[in-house]
Amino acid sequence: MNNYSINRNANTLLQKFLKEEERLDVKITKGPLNSKIIDAGINTIGSIEAGLRISEICMGGLGKVNIYPCSDFDSSFYSLGVHSSKPVLACLGSQYAGWSLNHKDFFSLGSGPARSIAQKEEIFSKLNYRDQFNSTCIILEVDKLPPEEVVNKISKDCSIATEDITFILTPTTSICGTIQVVARVLEVAIHKIHELNFPLNSIQHGFASAPLPPVASDFLSGMGRTNDAIIYGGKVSLCIEDEEDAIINLSKKLPSFNSKDYGKPFKKIFMDYDKDFYKIDGSLFSPACVTISSKKTGKSYQSGKLNKNLVDSSFFS
Repeated sequence: MNNYSINRNANTLLQKFLKEEERLDVKITKGPLNSKIIDAGINTIGSIEAGLRISEICMGGLGKVNIYPCSDFDSSFYSLGVHSSKPVLACLGSQYAGWSLNHKDFFSLGSGPARSIAQKEEIFSKLNYRDQFNSTCIILEVDKLPPEEVVNKISKDCSIATEDITFILTPTTSICGTIQVVARVLEVAIHKIHELNFPLNSIQHGFASAPLPPVASDFLSGMGRTNDAIIYGGKVSLCIEDEEDAIINLSKKLPSFNSKDYGKPFKKIFMDYDKDFYKIDGSLFSPACVTISSKKTGKSYQSGKLNKNLVDSSFFS
């Protein structure tokens, strides 16, 4: 996939997006150092379609995201569906929020196409992928503009002029923020597979879904609901080409119930750890239910289960 440019293809989606500012209910302005800002929920409402399209931009044009009816939960009649036939590059090479960007009181984990150019994370040595392009975009889950220092850092790390950088801002208290976080249901599975040291190049296709929570009125509740949607309501189906024993073992280890922190609403877990995200057991960040199909034998193996009561209590709180 080294001949595939995440940024070139994401830019195609981005340019179409920029032409529909009013219909998508976003606000496009000039940001610090002449960068471009897409406000998708701070001083504007945003929209369902904007959230879906931002999620696909975040995946570098290698995944599709949609909404469909579901009846698994009393608190949500709709689920978010995600699929990709290049799930490793889409999720770990672009969508994963792994680039720490901070200055004074501003902090965010950057996700999206810019990561594949900056190469600031160890994961890219495992992916053996580096992108180059003359413009880029980055998605931030924040409720304020990035400072000049952060814009300048991204410009230097990507060797791209600040005016050719687009920031897409999606606070968790917006419909766009809610959608683009839940759209990471496939990504958390791929990332956990990486953490389990399973060979990433054996993953061929990925399908995933998670219930869409109501938009929260505050950051903590928004973060809690979106994470609960994945941890307790997420389903992932993968096609993998590997030995049968390895696939069976992976299917057992992958679901979120393996975590010592499993069983409480994410907001409570976060508060119990004094709002220190990094104290939370990393294995919690996984889908609730996993099905893995063997490309060699055609057999499928399933593990985990939906926690309907916890999802409903989270969404109704």
